This record gives sequence, structure tokens and C-alpha cells, in this order.
Amino acid sequence: MSTPSGKHLAAIVPQKGGPLSIVERTTPTCGPKELLIEVHAIAFNPVDCYQRDMGIFIEEYPAVIGSDIAGIVVQTGSDISPSSPVPGTRVTALASSFYHKGSPDYGALQKYVLVSEDTVAVLPGSFSFVEGCVFPMAALTSWNGWLWAGIAREPIFPSEKRGVIVWGASSSMGALAVQSAKNMGYTVYATASQQHHEYIKTLGAARVFDYKAENVSSEILSAVKEDDITIRVAYHATGAQQVSADVISKLAEGSQGKLAIAPIVDQSLKVPENVESAFVQAPHDPEGRVERLSWIFGSWLQESLAAKRLVASPKIKVIEGGLESANKALDELKAGVSCTKLVIEI
Repeated sequence: MSTPSGKHLAAIVPQKGGPLSIVERTTPTCGPKELLIEVHAIAFNPVDCYQRDMGIFIEEYPAVIGSDIAGIVVQTGSDISPSSPVPGTRVTALASSFYHKGSPDYGALQKYVLVSEDTVAVLPGSFSFVEGCVFPMAALTSWNGWLWAGIAREPIFPSEKRGVIVWGASSSMGALAVQSAKNMGYTVYATASQQHHEYIKTLGAARVFDYKAENVSSEILSAVKEDDITIRVAYHATGAQQVSADVISKLAEGSQGKLAIAPIVDQSLKVPENVESAFVQAPHDPEGRVERLSWIFGSWLQESLAAKRLVASPKIKVIEGGLESANKALDELKAGVSCTKLVIEI
């Protein structure tokens, strides 16, 4: 851990649609319920590309984007709770550029960043910073989806023979959705490209289906009948949203199905009458959001990491070059990656 000297390097978005630029910024100080993190590793998500190239969720420029970080706490606010990590603690955290509309102090792509105390989890020594930085956005989105769909915070008994389906399980959000549902006692069905099936099974999926197969819908229906389980909930991480909606409609025939959608919702999606769908997000009211995020990060993620119930997934690729390689990483992500999480170290 080093002590902030008043200035640090950041990769900023100087204007809408512009490439990132490396600049020196004034290191901020914590608000009452904030922590200042010395960043050691940053993971990239599709929303980062949208923010850089299209200005989504950005109100003014220059902006700093990015959400997934791992590092060390160097400063804490005056009103943090006794259970919050103290300076010197290794953590994984959500640097909420998403919630702060690109405000420079809160984006991940810099050496020092402010985070809210409710989006931090202690990172055990069994995880490297590179591994630790892949969890925050995936944990947030998967649990926002599961909780909306009615998955309880307490595990069920596998003997209840209840299942879920994760569409696009080779993505970071899908991979953690598989792990979280499995750890909560659910039978997990998943879809992914054929070459990733065995890997997805190591994360906890009971069956994995090729989403490109013409008969994928009938294969899933046949497997549900053979396994004698009930599936009424689906988490859509990536892929054709219409296929997800149609499959969960058939699985929930005669009852209500739930489809939680992690990416931007396809405007052409036609949701079947017996399916309720929603974009996964935290509660809009501030108190509800704080309570939700505190549970996801301070309880579930922190406890799961400590108990080694999670593995960093999907497979990590480190883009060499630190902050200077952030544009390269975003361009590679935008071009398309498969079962791969792009990370930089700084």
C-alpha cells in the first residue's frame, strides 16, 4: 500500500465517442461513507464500451468509466460502519461510475478511486488482485436478477428439485449466475458455445446446451422432464433474448415464468403472456439500494470468497500495459471475446 501524494494517473473519456486519454488527476478524499482504494487490477465489462463510445450513463465530460476493481483500502470516511474494511485491507469493489454518471472520482480506470462502503468485500489472500477484480459487476447483476425473480437469500434444499436456466453462461455475469444459483441449492441449466460446455459444468451447471443448435428449446424441455425438476426462472446474460423468453415460457407452461435480462433489453423482444421480464437493477430508492448492495457485497460475496465457494470466472486474459492499454482492452472486448474476462494491472 502506498500513500496518495495528491495526484494520480487516470484514463479519462475526454468527450463523447473519444478514445481514452491518460492524464494526471487530483486524488480525492473520502466522503462520510466512502473508502479510497489504491487500485491494482481492473476488469472490463460491455457497458464500459457503451460509455466510452456512446456516452451512455455519462452526464458531463471529462469522465472516468469502469466498475470492477481490486486493490487496497488507503483511506476511510468519517461515518463508515464498524464492519467496513480498514486501511491496509485487500478488497474487491464496485467503482460505481455507473451510478455516478461518469463522475471522475468514481470510475475504475485510475490508480485511486472512491467507492461506497456498501459496494466493498474483503478479498482473501487466496485470491490475487487479478482474480478478485472480476467479481463486483457480475455479483451485482446476477443477484439483482435472482432477487427480482424470487430467488431467496437463503439456500434451498436440493431435494426440492427446483432449477434455473442461465442463458450465456460463458460471460462473466452468466458464469457467476451459475455459481451463485448452484451454491443456493438450485439445479442449474446453462447455454454456451459447445467448446465451453465442460468448463461451465466445473462452475456448477448440471447440463449445458448449445445455444446455436436449432433444437435447443426441445433439448432443454426434454432434459427438464427427464430430470424431473421445475424451472420457472431464467437469467439472460447474453445471446438472443427472444429465444430465452420463448424457452422459459414453455418451461413455465400453465404458470408464471420470470426472465431477468442483464444486457440492454432488445426493443424487438416479444414477451410471452405467461412470462414477466425485467432489466436487472438495484432498487431505485436509496435506502433499498444501500440495503441490497450491502447484502450482496458485505455479506454474500465476502462470505462466499472467504469460504472459497467461488472461483474467478470466466477465464482471465491480462492485457499488458496498464492504464495505457485500456483502449486496446475495450476495442478487443467490443470486437468480441468468448469465455474470457479482460483485465489490466496498474
